[in-house]
Amino acid sequence: MMKKLGWSALALVISSTPVLSADAVIEAPAVPPEVVETTPVFSWAGGYIGLHGGYGWGEGDFYDGVTSASDDFDGGRFGGFVGYNWGFGSGAIVGLEADLNYDWNENSYGAVDVGTGLNGSVRGRVGYAMDRVLLYAAGGWTATDFSVEGGGLDESEMLNGWTLGAGFDYAVTDRIFTRLEYRYNDYFEKDILGVDTDFNQHVVNVGLGVKF
Repeated sequence: MMKKLGWSALALVISSTPVLSADAVIEAPAVPPEVVETTPVFSWAGGYIGLHGGYGWGEGDFYDGVTSASDDFDGGRFGGFVGYNWGFGSGAIVGLEADLNYDWNENSYGAVDVGTGLNGSVRGRVGYAMDRVLLYAAGGWTATDFSVEGGGLDESEMLNGWTLGAGFDYAVTDRIFTRLEYRYNDYFEKDILGVDTDFNQHVVNVGLGVKF
């Protein structure tokens, strides 16, 4: 009898002990969320300053009331520019830019030198940015100094007019960009020493700028 009770007690203990099933599901540790790195989007918004140089092809038409004449005034140029861009999410850019330059556009007629020198402009810009490339068109007011010197003459007059052009900027780094642009300058007629003077100019500039 005692033997039976002992076996019964042992069976009861064994049956009450939890047993790990071979089919038990062990929950795996949670996998940390994947970190996705996003590439910063380049922005053309903000201020900038730079230098440019190039070449100008000028043409002057002159009429003294009796005789008319025309001549080319071509030469190199050098200057600087400063501006500010406002950017929009669609890639559109609106900006304002000013520049100051010096043109070596001079012809000699005997002892008299005639040509243009110091000039500048204020232009509005509209463009479209494709990452590091900015395509733009620009237009506004321009002015240049037109001088007649030598042979007893010393006259300098400012010619006012309008300018229109287009170009593109390319960002080499996040701060430094290069530029290539074309512009057309058309100055209003003006009387200089009794001669009706009409001057216009085609310009190609290559520049280097810094964003800030």
